Amino acid sequence: MSDFEQRPDSGRLMATQSKKHDKAPDYWGEIAIDLKNLTKIEVVNGLHIVKLSGWKKKSKTGVVYLSLAVDRFIPKTAGEPQRAKEDSFGDDDVPF
Repeated sequence: MSDFEQRPDSGRLMATQSKKHDKAPDYWGEIAIDLKNLTKIEVVNGLHIVKLSGWKKKSKTGVVYLSLAVDRFIPKTAGEPQRAKEDSFGDDDVPF
């Protein structure tokens, strides 16, 4: 797949064409993560959670693959008020 361009926070997964044994992966690939700017990411029990999004694409040569992108998590601060639902109004929301 020579038409693939590697960019920060993106990658791809390709289907394995022939598995040599039962434990061989069904998909293989890579993702390039910009580690120096890896901020505001969720950490759970010492593990950094990297959320991914994927799109099914086809290369110029007709090979189908899964295009990946890092979905950077921005945690809410404890003091930040949560946004109210648009359809729920309290007495303070009435404009008159």
